[in-house]
Amino acid sequence: MELKTKINAEEGKHDLVITREFDLPLELLFKAYEEPEIVEQWMGTKVVKLENKKHGGWQFETSDPNGNVVFQANGVYHEFVPNRKITRTFEMGNAPFDVQLEFLEFEPLTEDTSKLTMHIVYRSVALRDQMLKLPFKQGINMAHNRLQEVVSKLK
Repeated sequence: MELKTKINAEEGKHDLVITREFDLPLELLFKAYEEPEIVEQWMGTKVVKLENKKHGGWQFETSDPNGNVVFQANGVYHEFVPNRKITRTFEMGNAPFDVQLEFLEFEPLTEDTSKLTMHIVYRSVALRDQMLKLPFKQGINMAHNRLQEVVSKLK
């Protein structure tokens, strides 16, 4: 099965670029990153904090059926321009990965389609390559498929 989310990771570089075209108008695609209720649906995680503004913080966590936190991620917004771009840090709790810097750019393609480009910068080539050894490509593709499915219902 072809992955609709594309990842470009050049050899020897400490960054990667992820692109995905969605059958969603730009405003709805951006809402998927802006509205806590929508984020929770497509990411399958709890939004603890989502302060959509410069210097605002965000925090997500996922718990098992017994209430134990099994995944936690957080960061700070450095730029938040509605329907255009988000610049943020991303850090996983209880994981051997360092903080990363993410540049998300949203662009309209037509009235009903849009594109997300994520440029992710890691501290080192080794850290980026370590991330790529995980089922990262399949995971982000699955998440984007869920985003498309959840947000399509809002049309």
